[in-house]
Amino acid sequence: MRTDHAAAQRLAGQPPAHTETILQALHVQCSAAARWISRQMEKRRSRLALLEMTDEQLKDIGLSRGEAYSEFRRRSWD
Repeated sequence: MRTDHAAAQRLAGQPPAHTETILQALHVQCSAAARWISRQMEKRRSRLALLEMTDEQLKDIGLSRGEAYSEFRRRSWD
């Protein structure tokens, strides 16, 4: 009786090749999600920093208090 490759891998304690492919795809998706979350958190920190600036500091970068508040109120994906 001849065993196929997947059965031989199971007997050797190795995961089937398609499992490795699925795990690689899952890793790529999780990495992309982590990068997206990181970018969203950085935007949030930047927008909070605008609110903490004084009117003089905002004027130096060319923003008004209202513009800083509007930037803060933007959706995270904007």
